[in-house]
Amino acid sequence: MAKAQISLPDGVTVTVVGTPDEISAVVSRLQGVGPKTKEPSPARASKRNKGQAGRVQITDLIEQLVESGFFKKPKDLGAVKLALEEMGHHYPVTTLSPTMLRQVRKRNLRRLKEDNRWVYTG
Repeated sequence: MAKAQISLPDGVTVTVVGTPDEISAVVSRLQGVGPKTKEPSPARASKRNKGQAGRVQITDLIEQLVESGFFKKPKDLGAVKLALEEMGHHYPVTTLSPTMLRQVRKRNLRRLKEDNRWVYTG
């Protein structure tokens, strides 16, 4: 069995034990030459990524509501949920709550306590 010790540019040292052909294959892979590890087929990759390029994020939807002036008057989570449903996006209140809290922490919105519930305003 042959043995090779390879130092990579990032400082990692690799020790390879095997036949000369196996060592040469490992060195080629580390250098980016020769056969590479199996990559997903284009059909599989496109199927996996399909829909993600145009997927609308809930934070983007909330920001649209802020920009449109929806939060000029204080709104509770139910009103936000209804506004999103009118836009064609259905989210449970349990998903909206942490998203709204993130917007408050980013200082995009403020929240106030009215009648023992939180309301959000711009």
